Amino acid sequence: MGIGSVGKLRLRDLVNTIIAKLQEHLSVGVELYGRKDKCFCPCKILKVLDKDIGKTLYEVGWLDKDKKVMGSSVITGDELIRKKLPFSRDVLKSFIRDSTFRSAPWIIHDKLARKHGVLTELPEELRHKIIQSGCHVSSKQRMKNKEDGENIRDAITGGNAKIKRERQEIGKLAMRKKVKEEDQKPKEGPIKYPIDDLLVQLGADDPVFTDHPSLSRDFSVPMECVGDLLMVWDFFSSFSRLLNLWPFSLEDFENAICHKDSNLILIVESHSALLRFLLKDESEYFMAIQEKGRKLKITLTTWAEYLCDFLGMDDIPKLSSQIATIKRGHYGLLDACDKLSIFRELVARALATDAIRVQLDEYIEQQQALAATKKEVALEESRKRREEKEIRKSDYDTKEVMQGHILENGGSNLHVVENGNDSRQNGDALGERHEKVIPCKGGHVLENSEGKHVNNALRKIAKKLKIDVKVAAENVKEPSGVEEHRKKLQLCKNNKKGCREKKSEEQRKEHLEREIEKRFVRTNPLGKDRNYNRYWFFRRDGRIFVESSDSKLWGYYSSKEELDVLMSSLNRKGEREMALQRQLEKYYHRICSALQRRSKGSVHKIALEEAAIRRSTRVRAPPRENPALAFLRYGNKWKE
Repeated sequence: MGIGSVGKLRLRDLVNTIIAKLQEHLSVGVELYGRKDKCFCPCKILKVLDKDIGKTLYEVGWLDKDKKVMGSSVITGDELIRKKLPFSRDVLKSFIRDSTFRSAPWIIHDKLARKHGVLTELPEELRHKIIQSGCHVSSKQRMKNKEDGENIRDAITGGNAKIKRERQEIGKLAMRKKVKEEDQKPKEGPIKYPIDDLLVQLGADDPVFTDHPSLSRDFSVPMECVGDLLMVWDFFSSFSRLLNLWPFSLEDFENAICHKDSNLILIVESHSALLRFLLKDESEYFMAIQEKGRKLKITLTTWAEYLCDFLGMDDIPKLSSQIATIKRGHYGLLDACDKLSIFRELVARALATDAIRVQLDEYIEQQQALAATKKEVALEESRKRREEKEIRKSDYDTKEVMQGHILENGGSNLHVVENGNDSRQNGDALGERHEKVIPCKGGHVLENSEGKHVNNALRKIAKKLKIDVKVAAENVKEPSGVEEHRKKLQLCKNNKKGCREKKSEEQRKEHLEREIEKRFVRTNPLGKDRNYNRYWFFRRDGRIFVESSDSKLWGYYSSKEELDVLMSSLNRKGEREMALQRQLEKYYHRICSALQRRSKGSVHKIALEEAAIRRSTRVRAPPRENPALAFLRYGNKWKE
């Protein structure tokens, strides 16, 4: 038997006392909010210090967005905003009831007392409460009295009553245990998808998802430099016209970075274009060049000097160690990562220039105009669809009215005759002026004028459909044949016209999409998979690049088959993979076209290389004609 120090309190007062104690004392590791510079910031309890003037001091660490400790301070408990307890008052009341078998005073179960080291000896101030004849009787005495009464009853009625009671008690205990186990089981409700990808569990009706296809990682540059390589090349490709730099492929740029030639044209022109662009902006670099008295003209022989002047600026000391190697004319001996670091710094300075900002503003305005045009096209298509629907509905209503009119006038049974002769016997009689309509089974008679009107309409239909008048007259009896033929011709004509219009509309949409893409603002990833890997597509390269969540590993897919396997491996129940699959479906045809163009180029390149190998050494093509060395033949056609 264990009794707490507040054993005489009522249940509600006991719950309030426990909650007050829990909120008063904070433990190490608790995350909450604390006052810092007249505002409350997220923090974490690092250490509980001694009390100072009746207040407990806490050493807290201030957290950033990623919940990393960015600094620490010592504050009092009053400066902390405590979060709500992870449980409610009702939960605490239920816990107290389950842990005790008596109240006033509260007595916990012997098993819990032994487990948590609670004293089992009754306090002195509560012993007088447990009296035989008073208001409070101990549980042991109560049980003894109950057993004595049951023994007397059993002695009178025999042992059957005792056995029955024992069975009932066993049944009640089993029922309570079963109910308690069911209550402890988490209640699973219907899951609303999509949810976080890592929480998705495959169900029995889910399809079999394949694993992601293996990535190709055959990069020439070190793995940690692939991100810089893609960023620099994408900048050159997007602003090539503004830089006056003829575009080049990613493979050529990668091979040029790894080449040991110090005066490679592709590398020289790339550096020169960026340096000229910075000089036009009249920024810090322009002032540094002016102080040294250099001319504002960069040539193939002086580009290294201007590059050293850029690296010698005060705000980029981390690259100054490469100046000596470049001045000696050994730029090609630099490590690939160092070369890309220089390019990255140049690109960062170029992005901050006014010319780039003006260009981006123009692109944004043009994108908005194209988007408005695209919206107008969509509205026009919806308007046409509504009009076609209304026309079909009106045609259907007109047809119903005409059928009703024919049935009312017995038109289906009328024969057109001339001078009492059936027109089916003489087709030329349709051209005469005097016609007569004789009554048939319908019992209705039409005037000559009405018969003339019918013949004129029939003649027009025959001329329009280019069929014989006699055949048309025969079909008067059964107008559904002519009508059906006319409808087929009209339907075929409408289908051809609709196909042409649909094709032109699709071409217009594709043109608008291409024009919007040309207005480059920023390259965004297609999305992320369940493991937070980012997927990138550069339409000028034709591969899907995959970046790991920590940006340390890169890979790529280069075939349509790999793209199909990737899409079949994505689970739409996850938030990230559903968004990624939607983007892949949206740009599927465009990505497939780029992948196929790249595959054809690779096959052609391999064929040329094999043809060069099969040649004899006497007639073999010179090294510069090898497709693998295409970057050596680069020339800047847009050079100023």
